[in-house]
Amino acid sequence: MALARRSRERGVDYWPGFVDALSTLILGIVFLLSVFVIVQFFLSQEVTGKDTALARLNAQLAQLTEMLSLEKVGKANLEDTLASLRANLALAESERDRLKGVNEGLASGGSKASELAGQLDTQKNLTSRAMAQVELLNQQIAALRRQLAALESALEASESKDKESQAKLSDLGQRLNLALAQRVQELSRFRSEFFGRLRAILGDRPDIRVVGDRFVFQSEVFFDPGSAVVQPGGRAELDKLAAALVELDRQIPKDIAWVLRVDGHTDVRPIASSQFPSNWELSAARAISVVQYLISKGISPQRLVAAGFGEFQPLDAANTDEAYRRNRRIELKLTER
Repeated sequence: MALARRSRERGVDYWPGFVDALSTLILGIVFLLSVFVIVQFFLSQEVTGKDTALARLNAQLAQLTEMLSLEKVGKANLEDTLASLRANLALAESERDRLKGVNEGLASGGSKASELAGQLDTQKNLTSRAMAQVELLNQQIAALRRQLAALESALEASESKDKESQAKLSDLGQRLNLALAQRVQELSRFRSEFFGRLRAILGDRPDIRVVGDRFVFQSEVFFDPGSAVVQPGGRAELDKLAAALVELDRQIPKDIAWVLRVDGHTDVRPIASSQFPSNWELSAARAISVVQYLISKGISPQRLVAAGFGEFQPLDAANTDEAYRRNRRIELKLTER
């Protein structure tokens, strides 16, 4: 006995070293989580800034479109006015040529000069007034052409600015789509981690399996036949699920709108009772019971959705006991709201 006591006194105490190593590991995990939260915060800020810039560019684009329509209307009016002035100018020039012909005829016919002298003076006055009017019209036409040139320059500038705005909008749209795709990828990653953790917690059981992006529980895990009350064995499984959800909620960034959808399904055989007139009521009541139990374990109601599908989404269309058993199920799906 004295030898055994001396052996225990000489034993090495590993406990302080183990505590130090565990503390260092916890500090490293806390540091990594802090870095992840900071990165998510800056990503959220960048997406918010992109939304604001996109709204501002849309407002500028609407203003430019309105200015462009007004300029097009003004250009059309000016073109109508210019056409009218050109028609008047053609008439004035025709009248001028006619008067010149009359004047030349008068000059060649000396015998008629005395008779037509008065008419010539009148025509000269008319010609002078017509020439003055033509000069005025020429000035107005020149002014209109200058206005048209200015409007065309403004129109080209507006079109150039519009193209630039469209390019910016396209770039912002692509960047926003990329940000949304990254969010979807993040949720997919968390879904995979959640299902992996849930599979490890629940173990390999034939009545619990993964089908696609859903975790499928046979109804017998939680409920007795024809009942929507969670039995004690089912509560134990839901406790494991609730613990995994609480841990998942701490990891997923708050700006990702995720929900756990709980779907209730029955087999094709009808049920008719005072409590459940149809399979719709039974499947919905079972989904609601699971959701209510998870809420009682601390899961936020905003993260849960209950849905009843009755017998209308079977996994196996056969009319056998095995098919009926497979179709009676509760499905869990982690998705976006």
